[in-house]
Formats: sequence, structure tokens, C-alpha cells
Amino acid sequence: MCGCATDAEDQTVSAPGLDNIEVDLLIQALQRRHGYDFSQYAPASLKRRVQQLTEQLDCKTISGLIERVMHEPELLPNILEGLTVPASDMFRDPTMFRGLREQVFPLLASYPQINIWQAGCAHGQEVYSLVILLEEAGLYERTQIFATDLSDRALQQAQDGIYPAREAQQWSRNYQASGGTRSLADYYSARYNLLKVDQHLRRNVTFAKHNLVSDSVFCEAHLILCRNVMIYFSNPLQNRVLSLFRDSLVRGGFLCLGLRESLEYASSAGEFTPFAEQLRIYRLAIHQERKLA
Repeated sequence: MCGCATDAEDQTVSAPGLDNIEVDLLIQALQRRHGYDFSQYAPASLKRRVQQLTEQLDCKTISGLIERVMHEPELLPNILEGLTVPASDMFRDPTMFRGLREQVFPLLASYPQINIWQAGCAHGQEVYSLVILLEEAGLYERTQIFATDLSDRALQQAQDGIYPAREAQQWSRNYQASGGTRSLADYYSARYNLLKVDQHLRRNVTFAKHNLVSDSVFCEAHLILCRNVMIYFSNPLQNRVLSLFRDSLVRGGFLCLGLRESLEYASSAGEFTPFAEQLRIYRLAIHQERKLA
């Protein structure tokens, strides 16, 4: 018996599933209708989020979601939030924040002005965590933080700085584990099961929309944090974003990734040196020049 498949069998084996075709069409619709390119996001996680979004928006099929994307522009904030997963916590991975406090900040202290870029800031919890650490280190007055995200809705919540009070106990534990010197409650007010971050902490923070997929260098940074964002990107997009970070950092500047992320297989890996690799903190090679776009 011949081991070769017939043409019909070949088509059955190689043809993509209907839902994969629908996801591809959704990506095209978002790009052509609204200008957002998700084509280089990791396919498996993107497909999962598209399916979840389809259910959340009461669409029977992904094709039904595509129709709404095309004809209901007011739905775009929901779509972007569903696809970009803007989620975080205060002092998430406290050992990393302790590493910033004890190892990175003493080196940043030598600069008269410090620029920090928090890329993919989501709802802002990590931005305020960083501000609190800088405040306690005596560095915040000469620091400017640029907090960026793709989602307007996420940026608005980050600017408001209002979060569920149920998170307070865990956040306080994270804060203490990161080396906090006060009580976290000193930095927020609580009311109606919500907590609001002291707005004075926002004084040196600029929230702005920025698309890591398509936008270019916009500041010269001494420290860039982009944590738990690139795990959703394909390898080519990860390399593109790392090149953007390389070109944005001053010589000897620091890059901080999420604990599940690594530079190990990136084409830009040779341009960074591990500073605290277990904490995913890297340093741009001293010889590296910043390239303006």
C-alpha cells in the first residue's frame, strides 16, 4: 500500500482550522480599520484571548466579532484591553524591586537627572511601586518617568490611580518584601472598598500612548522596565522591541524584564550584559551608542 496521501488527504491535513482563518481576518480588520497591528503577537496566546473576547462580547463566532470591529468603532477600547491583557500588581515580584532599590538605584544616583521608561504600564501599579521606591531612596525629585501603554483605557486607570482595596494586604506584603521602609498605607487613602494612590506621587510621571509594535524611540532613558509584556510577542517582534530599548538607553543604562522573560535567544543579547540575571535586570554594554530614529 502506498504511503503517500492523496490530494484530498493533503488538503485535510494541511488546511488551517476555521478559527485560525478567522483570527487572521480579525488581525487584518484591526490593522486596516483601526491601524493596530497584532500580526506579530504569539499565535497561541493571541488566539486564546480572541476566543475569550468573543465570549465576553456575546459574539457567537470570531466572524461575528470581526463584524463588530468593522462597524462599531466605540468597541475598540474593549478589543484592545482584551487583546493586550493590561494586568499587574503593586511590587509584583518583590525581589526584583529590592534589586532595583539595592543594586540599581545607587548607580542611577550618580546622574543629575534620571529618565525612566515604564513600557506597557497597564493600570499603573508598577509605576506607583517604582515611584515609592524612588521617593524612599531620595531620587524621585530628579527623576522623570514616562509610563506608556497601547490602551487608552488602561492609561486612564493608571492616571486615576484607583484600585480595589481587597488587594491592599497582598500589596503591603510585597512592599515590605521589596525593602519598604514605611507603611504602604502612607501612600494611599481608602474609601468605599477602593484605595486611591496619593496623587502627589504622580508629579513626575507622564502617561502617554505608545505602540511597541510600530512606534519609535521617544526618550533617552537610564532605566527601562518592560515586564511580562514580551511573553505575548513572537520572536521577531521581541527582537524589534529589544532593539528599540537598546536605542533608547544611555550607555550603561538598565533594562528590566519580567521573571519569565529572557534575552537568552534574542539577536540583541550580545549588546546587553547580565547585571542581576536571576532578577532579569540587564545593562546596555558601555560601548553601545544610542541611535535616534
